[in-house]
Amino acid sequence: MKQFTQVIEKHLSGKKVLTFFILTNVVYVFMLAVSIPRTMNFANGMDLLDMLPMGYDLNYVSELFTALGAEGRQTYLTHQIPVDMVYPFLFALSYCLLLAYFLKKLNKLIAPYTYLCLLPVVAGIADYAENFGIINLLNSYPNLSETAVKTTSAFSLVKSISTSAFFVVLIVVLILLGFKTINRKKT
Repeated sequence: MKQFTQVIEKHLSGKKVLTFFILTNVVYVFMLAVSIPRTMNFANGMDLLDMLPMGYDLNYVSELFTALGAEGRQTYLTHQIPVDMVYPFLFALSYCLLLAYFLKKLNKLIAPYTYLCLLPVVAGIADYAENFGIINLLNSYPNLSETAVKTTSAFSLVKSISTSAFFVVLIVVLILLGFKTINRKKT
């Protein structure tokens, strides 16, 4: 873990953290404003698999892919998934660095707190696994496998749990940093 901390500390300049944070959120806004709506235009009001934090089952996937039709499934593969292959890397990197940056400000960039920086990395890896699962499902349609759906759904669940846990940790760290800043001003 010491090597992990050393690697992180090399990249903790405020400018670098801010640059990655902005880049990550530009890609995220693009997905929310362009690629997801473009794909959802074909979905008859159904949510895409990427947007179901509690997972899904074979019936849902079958209904969604039927609703999307051939053009919608192709749009999912060629518009949403490519952008979502960039985002997990940026999410993992920028939010790992962001949390490390704030932990360093609290003088807590040490074990066991450094392990918290792995939460966005876990989320990013799960997002990639989810994406590969979705690609497999889209390419397999209409011959969907229960096992493939359950596996992809499990990665969606891991992604949502680790992402939620990360944001809870980040909020707690920001609150602690706020208290530290207020107390420093009082003295």
